[in-house]
Amino acid sequence: MTIHKSAEDYLEAMLMLKQERGYIRSIDVAEKLGVTKPSVSYATKRLRESGYISFDPAGMILLLPPGLEIAERMYERHMLLTELLIGLGVEPEIAREDACKIEHDLSVESFDAIRRHAQEYR
Repeated sequence: MTIHKSAEDYLEAMLMLKQERGYIRSIDVAEKLGVTKPSVSYATKRLRESGYISFDPAGMILLLPPGLEIAERMYERHMLLTELLIGLGVEPEIAREDACKIEHDLSVESFDAIRRHAQEYR
């Protein structure tokens, strides 16, 4: 199944919130992504229907294994690409923004090569 870039962004943001706060609320996702609460409601409905997330009885978002896998992959890409760009002299804020753009379109082969290269220089 093909997942859209926006869904990847939502899942990655959810993972980051879970790591930061220990829980995921829709309002926090909206704030993190700079979108409206109705946009989050629409996205979470689609993610739930696709089997990427669920909700606990209190209404907190839970990442299901398929959603967690995608979120972790996107987060790893984001962090490594940000680190690489900063290492090349790009300002941190610009590096984070550019990494977010690149992480979605980079092939597995290219990302694996970047990862291997980065490990050689750590």
